[in-house]
Amino acid sequence: MPVEELARTDPIAATRQASITQVAALMRDEDVGSVVIVEDDEPVGIVTDRDVTVKVTAEGNDPTDVTAEEVMTPDPVVVDSDTGVMELTHFMADNAVRRVPVVDDGKLDGIITLDDLDQLLSDERQNLAKVVEAESPPY
Repeated sequence: MPVEELARTDPIAATRQASITQVAALMRDEDVGSVVIVEDDEPVGIVTDRDVTVKVTAEGNDPTDVTAEEVMTPDPVVVDSDTGVMELTHFMADNAVRRVPVVDDGKLDGIITLDDLDQLLSDERQNLAKVVEAESPPY
């Protein structure tokens, strides 16, 4: 299964110049844990809710005075939309990331998260349990 079949196709994005207040409001309003930072529709960074907490709030910084560029993880690891899910899981493990922007010809096309993969796995486990139940003798 290619990533494009599972990825969210409406990734939340902002510019480098967006204030952390704006980024945090996007996270709240869109109910997401990260915002992809883009330049010319290409991912150049990612800001997570943890970045906001650790790099801004815990340091006592004013989020209206801090930009996304100052706290983002630059050059985020990305995958092409035709990457297979198994390849993606190895890639996420190798890079120790929970969220991966999906690109098509270098342009932001979606995002896939550990939670998305966990949901897929949960659905597959339920399907397998139905098979086992159907094949098991009654007790």
